[in-house]
Order: sequence, then structure tokens, then C-alpha cells
Amino acid sequence: MENKLPEFDERAPYAYYKNEKCPYFPCHEKAGTDFFNCLFCYCPLYALGDKCGGNFKYTENGVKDCSACLVPHSRGGYKHIMANFPKIAELAKRKQS
Repeated sequence: MENKLPEFDERAPYAYYKNEKCPYFPCHEKAGTDFFNCLFCYCPLYALGDKCGGNFKYTENGVKDCSACLVPHSRGGYKHIMANFPKIAELAKRKQS
């Protein structure tokens, strides 16, 4: 059974934050500034590797490069991250033996 999230306004205080005073704003080269969500400045989906759902590539050294990804900063980004949060939580679980 799929976990359905309630509908909400992306600009609700808990789902949206824009910091135009940040010296890196906007932190992505091709990002528009009309709607840019800074809430997930560091994307929590990074840890999911190739299962994050974003626009990324791996460098020659095997490092995940998310510089072309705008998923966490876009409309719907909050909902996408929250829908994937159980996967992040599973990674963080302490294995008990």
C-alpha cells in the first residue's frame, strides 16, 4: 500500500523557505529565483544514491554530483523528499544484533 501524503500548500511555513541574502543564492546555475526553496540546502536524498529521483551524475571518481539537480528547490520538492523520507530513515536505522 502506497503511503499518501496530505495535500498542502508548498509555500506553507514548514514547507518553504527562501534566503535571498545567502551569498550563494541561487546555488544552482540554471535556477530561477521566482520560486526557489532553500529549506533543503543540503539535500537529504543524497544518501539514496541513484534512487533519489533527482538529476545527478557521478564524477570519474564515483562522487555524486547534484549541481544540475533542482528537485529539492522546486515546487513539489518538499513533497518528493517527504515521500522518500522512509527510505532515508531506513538507512539511518541502527542494526541490532
